[in-house]
Amino acid sequence: MTDLDTWTPTTFARNGEVELAYDRFGQGGDVPLLLMMGLAISRFWWPDGLCRAFADQGFDVVRYDQRDAGESTRFGTPRRRGPWSGLFAGEPAPYTAEDVVDDAAAVLDAVGMDRAVVLGHSLGGIAAQRLALRHPGRVLALVSCDAPPSDAEGYAALRYVRPGLLARMVTRRFPPGREGDVAASLAVAKSMASPANPCDETAARDRIERGLERGPRDTRALGRQLRARWRGPALRDVAVPTLVLHGEDDPLIRTSAARAVARAVPGAKLVLLDGIGHDLPPACWTTVAQETRRLVEPRGQSRVA
Repeated sequence: MTDLDTWTPTTFARNGEVELAYDRFGQGGDVPLLLMMGLAISRFWWPDGLCRAFADQGFDVVRYDQRDAGESTRFGTPRRRGPWSGLFAGEPAPYTAEDVVDDAAAVLDAVGMDRAVVLGHSLGGIAAQRLALRHPGRVLALVSCDAPPSDAEGYAALRYVRPGLLARMVTRRFPPGREGDVAASLAVAKSMASPANPCDETAARDRIERGLERGPRDTRALGRQLRARWRGPALRDVAVPTLVLHGEDDPLIRTSAARAVARAVPGAKLVLLDGIGHDLPPACWTTVAQETRRLVEPRGQSRVA
């Protein structure tokens, strides 16, 4: 049996008119786990090996495509441009950050999970923080990975971003068509990795191609997701057990972002991942899965894979 065989067929949850594609790994685990991927990236970017590590820790894993990503509802016509060019499009956001958060709650409803551990990466980490604020009764525990504080917006958020990588990616150009789309996404994957744990190009290409089979590359979606305005509570109001993870070699988001999140959330635990970039390579899978499980273990107990 391959890793692909362990995922259930794609199913769709609904939040009003929005359809949200999701699938499930490791059914039968005793703790529900909802995975929220980052900026305009499909759920297939979650490594199967990491999801297996979660299942080995007793998690019932659900991953989904946020609106404007993957197979979920899109809010514009996809346009192929540079991989980051959509950040600077000036069109108004067609939805709010609260809408994005309510999508996650709709996925939990669809799979029959009253509450779940919620783990978000990058922009998905921001959305996970906000889910714990807007729907605290649905969140058993929060894991924020490689993400800035959810209540830092506009110029306040820019202090956490390393501009060099962003500037280099904005200026790159790729040929039109599927191979250009793959090359652009692969360039992003390679640039996010740490020299200590470089990108596995074969595995990355597989995830990228699986995503492109299910949804187009849409650089304009980046800007729409970033401009979704949050008017909810501040991060200090998070009241669930919280783990903050961050790659020490993250080339995109500074480690000061993780420290700010950990300071803001009462009782949060901060774990810096040595030799890890803005990605989730095999070197960190065991640590991430075990640290996430510890959030919901009774005090003094731990689970061994």
